[in-house]
Amino acid sequence: MIKSFRCLFLAIVVSAACIFTGCEQEGISINIFSIEDDKQLGLQTKSQIEADPEQFPILNPASHALAYDYINALRDDILAGGQVTHKDDFLWEVKIIKNDDVQNAFCTPGGYIYLYTGLIKYLDNKSSLAGVLAHEMAHADKRHSTAQLTKQYGVQTLLDVVLGNDQGLLTQIGAQLVSLSFSRTDETQADEYSVTYLCPTKYQADGAANFFQKIIDQGSSSPPAFLSTHPNPDNRVAYIREQAQLGACKPIITSTENDKDYAAFKALL
Repeated sequence: MIKSFRCLFLAIVVSAACIFTGCEQEGISINIFSIEDDKQLGLQTKSQIEADPEQFPILNPASHALAYDYINALRDDILAGGQVTHKDDFLWEVKIIKNDDVQNAFCTPGGYIYLYTGLIKYLDNKSSLAGVLAHEMAHADKRHSTAQLTKQYGVQTLLDVVLGNDQGLLTQIGAQLVSLSFSRTDETQADEYSVTYLCPTKYQADGAANFFQKIIDQGSSSPPAFLSTHPNPDNRVAYIREQAQLGACKPIITSTENDKDYAAFKALL
């Protein structure tokens, strides 16, 4: 009853605000979903992904234990830095998708993270992967997916989903979360928080910039479908590195650990 009243009240307030001022113009970020809703949507999306092994051939954690130990250790180091708001709310489960042709990664609401082998093999060192992982975790931690859904579908439509009155749309939303596009603001915030999350760790806090720098160095005019194509790679490299400098972040990982350990990890895939 309390949740219903909360959602109804919010729907009225938001609708009025959008009619008279324009939500997007004012830069207002509205999210009617609760943390529990994020967890439910994430779990549903995870179930849909894992029920489609042809499109998402996930490496078995049991038969690829060393690879998962490596990636989970990175995740744990990020969480141990103490900067992730929903550290204890979400599961932060990481899965590796076997597809060397796809340089991509994504994270559902609730912290279910998926990394393609194509992206892992494209990256050059441990800090770069840590930066990618931190960026994806930021999307979940800042709840970008459900905020985007609120904007896309509208408050009243999603109110029916939240209250359990439209299970069909809930299924549709779950399928859409895999390829949901984030706004420029969301991408910039995820870049920023990738630095925030890594700054207390041993990794290079600007690790996420390495991906874009490699694209620039190789002269690619159309970056792979990782994160987003905007802002452009040049701007993202500069912004991420600037954030690391402002935070006075100093990694303690050695060059040997950063490179050789990562080469051994890639050989496991």
